Amino acid sequence: MTQPASRTHDSVHLPDRPALEGLKDKWDSRWSEQQTYAFDPETSRQEVYSIDTPPPTASGSLHVGHVFSYTQTDIIARYQRMMGKNVFYPLGWDDNGLPTERRTQNYYGVRCEPTLPYDPGFTPPAKPARNPRDFVPVSRRNFIELCEKLASSDGEVFEALFRSVGLSVDWNHSYRTIDADCRAVSQRAFLKDLAGGHVYSQEAPTMWDVTFGTAVAQAELEDREREGAYHRVAFYPAAADGTADTSVEPIVIVTSRPELIPAVAALVAHPDDERYQDYFGTQVVSPLFGVAVDVRAHQLAKPEKGTGIAMVCTFGDLTDVTWWRELQLPTRAVITRDGRLQREVPEWIASSPAPEAVANYEQLAGKTTFTARKTIAEMLAESGDLLAEPEAITHPVPFYEKGDKPLEVVTSRQWYIRNGGTDDSLRDKLIARGRELDWYPSFMRSRYENWVEGLNGDWLISRQRYFGVAIPLWYRLDKAGEPDYDNPIVPDDASLPVDPQADVPDGFTAEQRDQPGGFTGEPDVLDTWATSSLTPQIAGGWSRDEKRWSQTAPFDLRPQGHDIIRTWLFSTVVRANSLNDNVPWTRAALSGWILDPDRKKMSKSKGNVVVPSDILEESKPGFGPDAVRYWAGSARLGADTAYEVTQMQIGRRLAMKILNASKFALAQGVHADLIGRTDLITESLDQAVLAALRETAAECSTFMAEYDYAHALRTAESFFWAFTDDYVELAKDRSYGSVGEAGQFSAHATLATALDVLLRLFAPFMPFVTEEVWSWWRSGSVHRAVWPQADDLPVFDADTQALGHVGDVLGELRRAKTEAKVSQKTPITSVTVTVPEAVLAAAQGAESDIMAAGRVQAWTLSAGGDDITVADVEFETAE
Repeated sequence: MTQPASRTHDSVHLPDRPALEGLKDKWDSRWSEQQTYAFDPETSRQEVYSIDTPPPTASGSLHVGHVFSYTQTDIIARYQRMMGKNVFYPLGWDDNGLPTERRTQNYYGVRCEPTLPYDPGFTPPAKPARNPRDFVPVSRRNFIELCEKLASSDGEVFEALFRSVGLSVDWNHSYRTIDADCRAVSQRAFLKDLAGGHVYSQEAPTMWDVTFGTAVAQAELEDREREGAYHRVAFYPAAADGTADTSVEPIVIVTSRPELIPAVAALVAHPDDERYQDYFGTQVVSPLFGVAVDVRAHQLAKPEKGTGIAMVCTFGDLTDVTWWRELQLPTRAVITRDGRLQREVPEWIASSPAPEAVANYEQLAGKTTFTARKTIAEMLAESGDLLAEPEAITHPVPFYEKGDKPLEVVTSRQWYIRNGGTDDSLRDKLIARGRELDWYPSFMRSRYENWVEGLNGDWLISRQRYFGVAIPLWYRLDKAGEPDYDNPIVPDDASLPVDPQADVPDGFTAEQRDQPGGFTGEPDVLDTWATSSLTPQIAGGWSRDEKRWSQTAPFDLRPQGHDIIRTWLFSTVVRANSLNDNVPWTRAALSGWILDPDRKKMSKSKGNVVVPSDILEESKPGFGPDAVRYWAGSARLGADTAYEVTQMQIGRRLAMKILNASKFALAQGVHADLIGRTDLITESLDQAVLAALRETAAECSTFMAEYDYAHALRTAESFFWAFTDDYVELAKDRSYGSVGEAGQFSAHATLATALDVLLRLFAPFMPFVTEEVWSWWRSGSVHRAVWPQADDLPVFDADTQALGHVGDVLGELRRAKTEAKVSQKTPITSVTVTVPEAVLAAAQGAESDIMAAGRVQAWTLSAGGDDITVADVEFETAE
């Protein structure tokens, strides 16, 4: 019996006015209450799909790039869940380390002064100072408490943002890299690597950030173009009495750092450079200071650079370190940890035969390298050792990626993890580990290998800071108060996490701290990457929950940005290799950058970011989360993508169309019992539409299985617009019952089947709107429904191109009305339609639908030509 168009089926509950506004809060709350995305601990490893999600740095604010990349991960997670996997999808916050310290300093207007006592009643200034020199000094413990407080509140803001974008994270498994559990895991891993010989300490030259007062690792360096100058400086050969022999021609070096002349340990040229053959094995004298300096040969010297001979200082850069080590040069360091030249006159200058040496150095003592550079240039000009005016240049200078001043090379005791930088066999093994992974996109593997092959030292993991995971060691002090670094005191595993600056090792008392014959605590903390590199172990329960660890490890996926392959991805491989003798995951999916309109990477430090809350708003000026997710899902893995408002507008239009088209279908009596009813689907157009839908589902499944979600979205969307713009219009009259019950039920069953499949295809991309529509007519959550497989859909021997052909015919009829400047509602009393032979069968099979949708009362349809033509059009005229 034909159902009236106004009667909705009893199982369907439609809103009066479907809207995107309000869906975000409604469904986030519902998903949380119903634990829709919770991991089921009672499962086998084969059923689990585990994701090692990057914990964002919880300091400040997130930008739209975070929304972009984390949405791409979520699309994969939702698809795997619909594929029947028990998805383990945790998310943590990386809230220890320098970014949190810097934000705390600026936010509260404080700075850490470890010598101060703890003040339990300390309250930060009501109006924090802007100039760091005016920051209030606080004790180490007070400072750490402020870091903890701010990081915790930042984490809450971040979680709210990620919920608003619809991440299907299991928030029951969230973590913070500074919480007690993470600190214990990090310290346990450090101690295991120490016992296994993978961790060691040594006093050596290291890259040093003078602003933060800490050593930094090779992976954290970046070159920045800075203005400078080349100085041509004379080094005269040494006379018999050790003074400079100014009667002969000098060796001329070209340097951009003349302030390091007090630290010169040798001059180095290439062994094949004929200009310096007679000088190798001789000595020259440093200008201003009269210190004897050897002239040596080394393969790293570049004959084409400058004058072909370089000044080796201890230390100007990492090449100096290499020369110093391989040529066994003396150590003459003058740059201190605060970026200034040391205040005391160095011994090698004090003992120089040059009478003016000490006075010359005293003009530089205590000055910053920047100021000392200007001063010594003036002194060299005055002495005649500067042979030309400085030549202005722009050159790359190494910086810590989060720092504001150029790095220096300072000798200090630091902790390292072996990473292949000094061990060829380990390097080869880590390259082999990378080849055990499936990379998406595949070319990203070469970036990993290039980084590993280019390493020139082990991974420096110690930091001279406060808010971090403490290195869990103490050292015995001898009678002179000197620490025994070779035999550290190790805590019991049960006591982890420990703070060596506050806790006392077994066998000692608090009064013995820093006393001869007593002990001292390791003052350094671990680099934040030393903990972040353990995210699989942290989230997966390593060393605490062996059941979960066996269910999740190795993880199935590591999603991340391609810019941190050298840091986060590589460091995680290093730790899994040493701790578990395995890879940490089996796949790596690399997201691209978000670019601003000038095609530059969007980042907080550059000030060119877009605040996500602005675009996630569900009404103007925002677009809503589904629209933003559509933009993110449209970009391929590894592809840098421009911030594109137009894409979000398209996404919002798509979301609204899903709402409105679904309501239209369901309002007529379409309901779940009609899904897949092949016995009811009798019309040739309906069969062709579902044949095309089956083909679409197959293509989407292939793309999703290959992590090519962007093509899957494009494929689903292409079918959807053809379905709503053409099929819904073509079948509308029939679905109202205009041609009888059989035709109506055929349309209803087609609409029900297509709506069911399309909602599931779009669910990973647009979770809010699909869940909303699903709730109108289905039980449970669309996100717990099964991903639509082609083999589970109705099979019809029909032309999958038929809808396109029929839609084209309808389009030509509409165009004829437009050209005639009449309303689309104007009836056509007669028309001649000629179509290509390949289109004829489809048009004939949908003849009644075309005529109803085009308001055609009579037509002549025939085959001929290569294009669809409409001729002899007669319109009904008003009386």
